[in-house]
Amino acid sequence: MDWDKVLVNIGNHFDLASSIFVAPRKGIYSFSFHVVKVYNRQTIQVSLMQNGYPVISAFAGDQDVTREAASNGVLLLMEREDKVHLKLERGNLMGGWKYSTFSGFLVFPL
Repeated sequence: MDWDKVLVNIGNHFDLASSIFVAPRKGIYSFSFHVVKVYNRQTIQVSLMQNGYPVISAFAGDQDVTREAASNGVLLLMEREDKVHLKLERGNLMGGWKYSTFSGFLVFPL
């Protein structure tokens, strides 16, 4: 997924160009996302990927609703240089950072 704005990026470990977060150190990290679908008669699926593998997903699929949101969150054990990003598996999202967000932070260093 492509993001159009970064609100906070202390340490610059999230790369806006690639939309990938790279862990600066081993630890427990918290990630959450909130996405909004654009059109009715479609389902969206978004997965949080860690090192290329899906960890959690969120779905929104009400066929009679023009805009519908899907959210999820997780705590992950990450090694230094592990990568996390969101992947839009299905559907279309409403554009702009005000409608779809992705957040992550270090909870506990190991």
